[in-house]
Amino acid sequence: MLSVYQTQFLDAAMAMKALKFGEFTLKSGRTSPYFFNAGAFCDGQSLSTMAQSYAHVIAETLAQGHQIEALFGPAYKGIPLVSAIATALYQQHNINLPWAFNRKEAKDHGEGGIMVGSQVTGKKVLIVDDVLTAGTAVRESLTLLANEQAHPVGLIVALDRQETVGDSSLSALSLIAQEANLFTRAIINLDDLLSYASHHQELAHASTKIQQYREQYGASISVQ
Repeated sequence: MLSVYQTQFLDAAMAMKALKFGEFTLKSGRTSPYFFNAGAFCDGQSLSTMAQSYAHVIAETLAQGHQIEALFGPAYKGIPLVSAIATALYQQHNINLPWAFNRKEAKDHGEGGIMVGSQVTGKKVLIVDDVLTAGTAVRESLTLLANEQAHPVGLIVALDRQETVGDSSLSALSLIAQEANLFTRAIINLDDLLSYASHHQELAHASTKIQQYREQYGASISVQ
């Protein structure tokens, strides 16, 4: 059963067309019956809804005993995302975490460098991303943070597609968790999306297509 914040997140995703159904070619070359684009949360209300959903999951994660000392949002989508999440964490949960993001190109004047925001050196950092397909962007973030002598401890995404990567039977999220020793979290996963679709008659056809796609590419394990 979906929680209130998950339902609100999916309602906003549908309203903003951040979640689309049809035929979409992924970076992996697969043709997916659905596509999620966090960049479509492009007004104040929808961005706030998404940020509050992330914040809810992060607050739960902290309550479970995980230590997080800073948030990192990879450029470009992660820039507005990480700042909005930090704001929601403070306003909704009274949790005050510093945040940072990276430039695509290093700045050679002023404060210089490739990082913007809080210093992350020596801090336990949670990486914030929208969705993982192959994990390439997250691996780049891990390298950036290592260069700053930060300690990545976790990764949170909006959507866990719960599908395999290459010849592995694991999902992209599970592989990253194993490779980098990270805990992983998601606002929703494919199970949640299918549950949501089952309560919306207009999504019945899309739900059938997603089920077929899952039978072909679904991962055997999803780390949470």
